[in-house]
Amino acid sequence: MLNDVQKHILSVVADMASTPEGAVNIRVDGKKALRQNSEHITITSKTDKDGIDIRIAPHTHAESVHIPVVLSASGFHDMVYNDFFVGEGADVTIVAGCGIHNCGDCDSEHDGIHTFYVGKNAKVRYIEKHYGEGEGSGKRILNPQTILYLEEGASVTLETSQIRGVDDTKRYTKAECNGKDSEIIIQEKLLTHGEQHAVSEMDILLNGENGRTQVVSRSVAQDGSSQIFYPRVQGNALCFGHVQCDAIIMGHARVRSIPEITCNHVDATLIHEAAIGKIAGEQILKLMTLGLSAEEAEQRILEGFLR
Repeated sequence: MLNDVQKHILSVVADMASTPEGAVNIRVDGKKALRQNSEHITITSKTDKDGIDIRIAPHTHAESVHIPVVLSASGFHDMVYNDFFVGEGADVTIVAGCGIHNCGDCDSEHDGIHTFYVGKNAKVRYIEKHYGEGEGSGKRILNPQTILYLEEGASVTLETSQIRGVDDTKRYTKAECNGKDSEIIIQEKLLTHGEQHAVSEMDILLNGENGRTQVVSRSVAQDGSSQIFYPRVQGNALCFGHVQCDAIIMGHARVRSIPEITCNHVDATLIHEAAIGKIAGEQILKLMTLGLSAEEAEQRILEGFLR
């Protein structure tokens, strides 16, 4: 049975006020708290290491998977390996994410490696949220890895967000668009504050003919926090890729953006953009004329930017 703190964290990282329909696996402090399968989606525990296998039958539609993780014990270090096998022609939504509640003086950490094998013409929307809270002096650390292999016509939309309260994070994403007409779309949102540090590193390999990628990263760095973005896109066939990194910097924060594109084929078309700046004063003034205070105007601008 989950306590109130654990239920609160679940509601933040996975939008779960109650157990949703579809396949579900809830992990709390390294142990399975709840599991249910759906008609065409099965979840089984690995036998060789800590983690689960999620198998989605071919042509599965209108079904979802929720696999949130909660850490509520101070000083707990968790490592999990989750593999997703998405059958041909499936169209599913997968909701993941981790929340850490740390009220102690020892660091709490969750490291998760998610590997996706996406079949021919399958479509996946993957949503992952990270969140930290608690009054303890121990750090809240999250280090996710997402590895994707896409077959012909496969499409994945990866929506990742780090909401607040995570002290240190290193996110690594690797996608191989191996099949013809395969596509990966990455939408990343990040907010850091205090003395938090965040690194996001990506390798996107467009290997199949007419492969496509769009990477959009939006971040806000406040106070004395720091962020590093390092997205790398490699075109190895007729393909198209676009990388866009936008950041708002505030206080004494530091942001470093290093988009990299490599063309290894004459018909590869790759574009990158990066912009870092503060909130424009005229934006705040305009909202203040509508009756908002300076603080309210600033908050409204940030919410719109990260929407």
